[in-house]
Amino acid sequence: MPTPVDHDMYRQLLSCFATGVTIITTRDPDGCPVGMTASAVSAVSLDPPLILVCIDHGADFHSALSESAAFVVNILASDQGDLARRFATRETDKFSGVAYTTHPTGQPVLGGGVAYIVCERWDALEAGDHTVFLGRVAGGESSDRAPLLYFRGGYGSLDS
Repeated sequence: MPTPVDHDMYRQLLSCFATGVTIITTRDPDGCPVGMTASAVSAVSLDPPLILVCIDHGADFHSALSESAAFVVNILASDQGDLARRFATRETDKFSGVAYTTHPTGQPVLGGGVAYIVCERWDALEAGDHTVFLGRVAGGESSDRAPLLYFRGGYGSLDS
């Protein structure tokens, strides 16, 4: 059996994989909007239309998503790096001063992004120190804006 890679090497290797940047949003049990920056998002299935998002068990957002029936994947645009950094913090009211709308499902949708994807929670699977949340795509909207990318520990765009 191979020796497991150490955490630093694992992070260094994965930092070489450029990903899009998203903010996952939902509402907590009290109805307040909550969200967090996530790059561990992927398409899973076309039929039914499923995506996944991986959330660390220690993240404040984990409990809200665990108790929610729906969530939104907000795909960020290249000029939204500050928003990505804000939602990556442990700040308690990340929505203070942030423009958002409420989707008919009741979920918060951030403005100005490349797209947003509304999901009904389909399943949740434990995977190490994360939970893999599967969402059935129920709708969304897209634009022609350029995406924000995450690569080697920093934000960039297709131009950089």
